[in-house]
Amino acid sequence: MNHSYSPSYEVTPLTMAIIREQSEDGSARSCILEEQDEFAAYHTPSKIIDNACKFFGSSLRGRQDGTRNISNITHKAPIAVDPASGMYFFPTASPTSAKCSWIAHSHINHVNQGPGKQTKIVFKNQKTLLLDVSLGSILNQVQRTAQYRYVLDNRIKYLQQHNADMVAEPFP
Repeated sequence: MNHSYSPSYEVTPLTMAIIREQSEDGSARSCILEEQDEFAAYHTPSKIIDNACKFFGSSLRGRQDGTRNISNITHKAPIAVDPASGMYFFPTASPTSAKCSWIAHSHINHVNQGPGKQTKIVFKNQKTLLLDVSLGSILNQVQRTAQYRYVLDNRIKYLQQHNADMVAEPFP
């Protein structure tokens, strides 16, 4: 992919995917796909996601723990980088794996079988991405992320609707 270099990329609601690549010298880097742009960053996708979680007051590990507590998903857990802005991502492999990329759930239009054992993700802006991950695995990740997103969004909506009833006790 041909893209500009970003030394410190920040995940935003425009981020569609953070793809693991190798630079010419063999070191890990990421290709970041946005709705209208592409960037390269010299951090792994999981490090970029961890930094995004920290920006919103947690960490990748903290978000994974939260997912586990809410939905009992323990492996390749989807996370809410920021549920208020709809930033839900899922990993394509274990986040500790050299092959792990992260996909933004809200940008996916549909998923198809690609050539060979690859999977083709078509985003809402019609950009496509071929991944060396099975179709079944990606479909499972999309479904698990949708379920997690549904449960967490409903919890947040419930709290917002009942906020008036939850007045804290006055401080003495």
